[in-house]
Parts: sequence; structure tokens; C-alpha cells
Amino acid sequence: MSEKFLAGGTAADDTDLALAEPEAQAPTAAHAGHRLLMCAPQHFAVDYVINPWMEGNVHAASRERAQAQWNALVAAAEAAGARVERIAPAAGLPDMVFSANAGLVLGDRFVPSRFRHAERRGEEALFADWCRRAGFRIRALPEDVRFEGAGDALLERGARRLWMGHGHRSDLAAAHELADLLDIEVMPLRLVDPRFYHLDTCFCPLRDGYLLYYPAAFDDYAQQAIARRIPPAQRIAVSEADALAFACNAVDLEQHVLLNRASPELCAALAKIGYRVVQTALDEFLKAGGAAKCLTLRLDE
Repeated sequence: MSEKFLAGGTAADDTDLALAEPEAQAPTAAHAGHRLLMCAPQHFAVDYVINPWMEGNVHAASRERAQAQWNALVAAAEAAGARVERIAPAAGLPDMVFSANAGLVLGDRFVPSRFRHAERRGEEALFADWCRRAGFRIRALPEDVRFEGAGDALLERGARRLWMGHGHRSDLAAAHELADLLDIEVMPLRLVDPRFYHLDTCFCPLRDGYLLYYPAAFDDYAQQAIARRIPPAQRIAVSEADALAFACNAVDLEQHVLLNRASPELCAALAKIGYRVVQTALDEFLKAGGAAKCLTLRLDE
């Protein structure tokens, strides 16, 4: 086991160790501001069920409305100072729009996802090829280890700590592999509510050590692990209503935080720590189980 891996994935663990559509753009050189990779919803649809949000929504999504909402998110990100880069969407891959799941970026390294569900595995080579052409070094996990990228692996930037969700999509074994591959401390968190099947649906590290999260999405041991590492004054626990509106599935752009919807109470809590909350409707994508963070991959971690 890597010394960088933090045991904390299950309740049985009793140790705490030091663990009109825009054209697709070609990859570009490093940019001074935040860079986000996005994929237009040209082929977005709910054609199958691989999470609870999709149940009852098969063939119910409006692609025209999804495109308008995606365009609004792009505009909000650019207005907040981000540079949006685009990967061409591929027919037959309706979930490719959720680029956060492409893999994990850290510095000049890209760890491609190994999706649990066959419906998404066609995305793997496309995202890896884009990142390779963009100049990233590809660092692959073993073929038998399931890992769903920045959907389940989120960087706490100030601490150089990687929080990794497991229990639904990513394997606990991926935490060990990432610790060795990237030489970074990895803290696994077990997800127990199937509605929050990826870590980024219920957990959002913010600047200056703050955390936006929904505690009930985690098992008791994971909640304790979070509490040991994040002081109470820096933990913003959201209500179930905010969690179900995907308020934690937010894009942190330093002074701005982009999200689908948040209660006045949550907006006030975020404003108190210096954020301007930008709400941009993404309910068409919620039918497939994603919102703002799911639709973006940060390229400058």
C-alpha cells in the first residue's frame, strides 16, 4: 500500500493512515486562466438506465433545450473568466456530454476513466486521444480497476489531497492506484445513497479549504474522515432539497461558483465566504443524473 493512500473507505476500517452548436476546438496550449473541457450535447439523450435519475426519463430529454442550457453554462463560465475548450461529440455516446467523467487531470498527467457500465466505455479512447493531442501524459490504471475520473476524484487544492468516492462506480482499489501513480495523498469516501452515485454529485471542495457537501450521501466512517480533516467552520452542509437540485455539483471558478440551483440559505452561506453564486438551469441534464460540474472537466488542476 502506498504511504499516500489513506484508509477510510469502509466502516470496517479503524485506522487513519497518511491516503446552433459551436464547432469542436482543437487542443490548445496552456492558458493563464482556468480551462474547462466540455462536449456539446449534439447526441445527448436518455437512452438507457444506469443511475436512478434516468429511471422514468428514457427518451424524455429535449436535445434542443439541453443545447440551450449547455450554451448558457458555457457563457456563464466564460463570463467568470474560464476558457472553454471543446471535444467533438460522438454519435451513440449520449453521456459523453458529461466530460467530468473522462478522467482525472493533475498537472500534465491525465488518468483516463475505466467506466463501470458498457454504455460509456466508447468514450474512453476519445477523451484519452484528445488529452494526448493536448499535450497531457497518459497514465493508465490497470484494466480491471473501475474508475470514473473527476466524477469520483476531486482535488483539495490547498492540501494537495485527492478525495475519491467509491461504492457505486469507482473501485476502492483505484485509490491505491492513484496514490502510487500520481504521488498524492488519496482519501477514499464510501458513497451509500444511489442518487449520489458519483462523488461530485454530493461533494465540492472550494477554495481556501472550504467544502460544500451533503453528509447523508456518505457512510459514517467517511463522514468522520471528512470531519477530521475539514474544520467545522469550513464545512457547508447542504439540505436534502439542495442536494437533490445538484447544488453540490458546482464549478468553482475562484470568485464565482456555477450551479444548477441553490436555496437562498445556501446562496447566503456561499456569499459569506466570498462567492458570487451563478445559477444556470440544467434540469434537462438532471434527467440523466448530471449538472454543472458533470458537464465540465478542469484542465488546469
